[in-house]
Amino acid sequence: MELHDVWFVLIAVLWTGYFFLEGFDFGVGVLTKLLARDRTEKRVLINTIGPVWDGNEVWLLTAGGATFAAFPEWYATLFSGFYLPLLIILVCLIVRGVAFEYRAKRPEENWQRNWETAIFWTSLIPAFLWGVAFGNIVRGVKIDQDFEYVGTFWDLFNPYAVLGGLVTLTLFTFHGTVFTALKTVGDIRQRARKLALQVGLLTAVLALIFLVWTQVDSGDGKSLVALVVAVAALVVALVANQAGREGWSFALSGVTIVAAVAMLFLSLFPNVMPSSLNDEWSLTVTNASSSPYTLKIMTWCAAIATPIVLLYQSWTYWVFRKRIGTQHIAADVAH
Repeated sequence: MELHDVWFVLIAVLWTGYFFLEGFDFGVGVLTKLLARDRTEKRVLINTIGPVWDGNEVWLLTAGGATFAAFPEWYATLFSGFYLPLLIILVCLIVRGVAFEYRAKRPEENWQRNWETAIFWTSLIPAFLWGVAFGNIVRGVKIDQDFEYVGTFWDLFNPYAVLGGLVTLTLFTFHGTVFTALKTVGDIRQRARKLALQVGLLTAVLALIFLVWTQVDSGDGKSLVALVVAVAALVVALVANQAGREGWSFALSGVTIVAAVAMLFLSLFPNVMPSSLNDEWSLTVTNASSSPYTLKIMTWCAAIATPIVLLYQSWTYWVFRKRIGTQHIAADVAH
């Protein structure tokens, strides 16, 4: 296996890790409107991800940086062609981080309500737009002979990509719902389990249509295996949720995300960004990659740094592993 193939796999792993981790905290952000009945319950939801949401975003920074270093042509075409959607995502992530930090800085109801609304929308919009972006990457976009995107902003919102956006939005919301059931106690935990069933059934329908569409359009035997694993894991996650096994349900919803992202990258390879105008103008792991020397240095750096990051983030999750409920929220920070 060539180094550019290795880095294609590593970038796929980084995006998978990002969607697995950021997926549930996007979902929790959406639940601040769908599940929480009052400000105290919103505080509970925010506290479930409070210690980890910023660490989860490190995976996005690493995935973007690795793409820039390993596949500069891919990075250039992607970030120029998808400039506006990615800018919207970036603004949402900035506002979302500010909202988490500033919500409880003042006691006024309007102040807190406005930041809570910001958390909801800046969780929902990126969850949708990431699916739109990856739907277009897999399907192919208008790239010319100079590897430049020549389509428009609205070309990105084709039926396949919009369906991909709905899949990521519902899947992340389901992932966040089972995470909430895993991390909370009392009435909010029970309601999260009930909502998880409803969201999960909707997710299963949308995901099945999207993944089958992908398989028919650009899949092979390996992607078919990933499709089967994704669908099976989602179904078993719903069963585990109904049985009150939140840990298994969360793990299996994570497997669904991992398998679905794996299927997209398997369908994409050896392309990194197909051209819908001419197959010869597609960006591939060969014509979009950096020099072998650059990739070699990157490989050594990744081999040293990655285990450290994984150990630290695992330790963080272990420290903040306990469940919380409304009884753990002090009155002076809940209102």
